[in-house]
Amino acid sequence: MIDTHCHLNFNAFKNDYDEVIKKALDAGVNKIINVGTSIETSLRAVELAKEYENLYAIVGIHPHHADKVEGDWIKDIEKLAREEKVVAIGEVGIDYFSYKSNGIVDPKLQKEIFVKQIELSIRLKLPLQIHGRHASDDIIQILTEYRTSFQTPPGMFHCLAGNIDYLKRILGFGFYVGFDGNITYEGLAPGEDTKLSELVEYAPLDRIVVETDAPYLTPKPHRGSRNEPSYAIITASSIAKIKGVSFDEVDKVTTANAKAIFRI
Repeated sequence: MIDTHCHLNFNAFKNDYDEVIKKALDAGVNKIINVGTSIETSLRAVELAKEYENLYAIVGIHPHHADKVEGDWIKDIEKLAREEKVVAIGEVGIDYFSYKSNGIVDPKLQKEIFVKQIELSIRLKLPLQIHGRHASDDIIQILTEYRTSFQTPPGMFHCLAGNIDYLKRILGFGFYVGFDGNITYEGLAPGEDTKLSELVEYAPLDRIVVETDAPYLTPKPHRGSRNEPSYAIITASSIAKIKGVSFDEVDKVTTANAKAIFRI
């Protein structure tokens, strides 16, 4: 099992990341990809990848931080992206959801930062890990402009949400899709009109990867506590139940998918 999107590089794991990694390995999660959202957290992801054989890094600027970059930030990301165990550019994208901790960053600025990082991924021949929320039309429009230049496969959409039409368009571009612990929650996510379980059901298993987004999106029955990469097992079990296949099949196929995207 591979956790394709985790944040052990965040302060939530500052004091016990070593224990958390060992717990994940014991549970059967044998590779973890830590994802940056800023220069600082991208650097920390790279440091962890150097420290642990089974850890990898993705570097980039999250849309929430599009208004916080300084100086020649794209060169800083490029320098990090050239490190040996960096496997993608991310998490990058567009987010028009207003969070309590972070309002909506200027859409024009989000698009500019997204495009620069897409162009970097093309230049470095790295896949993308895309974060999108309530911005499907703008994301699709931008990806359409670059689709002939992407890697094969082009990458994955992290923590997919939206409707079936959006999912079809993403799959049409060749992207894989990641699902997290929130597929175990009841009801609809704020602002959405399609249950995550319906997206899981529609998406072909050979285009799905498992992720946790730890420390966020903790699956039931642990919801309300800090998420950890070991809980990828719970998410995979939920995918298996929704799709009516065995856990072993989900483990085998999603692991192969992650290896195809990130070449690990």
